Amino acid sequence: HDILLIADEVVTGFGRLGTMFGSVHYGIEPDIITIAKGLTSAYAPLSGSIISDKVWKVLEQGTDENGPIGHGWTYSAHPIGAAAGVANLQLLDKLNLVSNAGETGAYLNKAMSDALGDHANVGQIRGEGMLCAVEFVEDRDSRTFFDPSKKIGPSVSAAMLKRGVIARAMPQGDIIGYAPPFCLTREEADTIVSATVDAVKEVLG
Repeated sequence: HDILLIADEVVTGFGRLGTMFGSVHYGIEPDIITIAKGLTSAYAPLSGSIISDKVWKVLEQGTDENGPIGHGWTYSAHPIGAAAGVANLQLLDKLNLVSNAGETGAYLNKAMSDALGDHANVGQIRGEGMLCAVEFVEDRDSRTFFDPSKKIGPSVSAAMLKRGVIARAMPQGDIIGYAPPFCLTREEADTIVSATVDAVKEVLG
């Protein structure tokens, strides 16, 4: 339909879903991909954009017709950030971390579903690769959510922290979000699931 498609891969880029990009995982061919976090694994600040040949040709033609594009910024192409990105990407390959993210991430999501999928207050367990989320509801049949003042999500997160597992209470609702490191093992995934189950029992019974 001649619509410019931009894929925000700040979170999903560089292995989070078990493929180098989420666009590959879902079979999408964007015109522009935004990249950041996974590029350096946050060891150094670095972000960028990847553009398709179609977009590049427009920019190239515009430069010929109208002069250079003023797209540089104070910290563009910073050599330390770029070096950190190169080193990080080399480690992703050397340690086979993208593949592990896909395989161990799938194990984590399945284990979480097996452990909590039938709980009366779990509305949904969802995730892809090394991303997982557990959503809590007051009534799963009617999809009735808890009163936000009860702070179910933050309470579950706090109960997990007591068990040595850091999980994020998402701001969108009573949802616990997980984004473990790509080097996660199955044993560590089991620890996450166990801590979640115990925390849910403590908070919701």
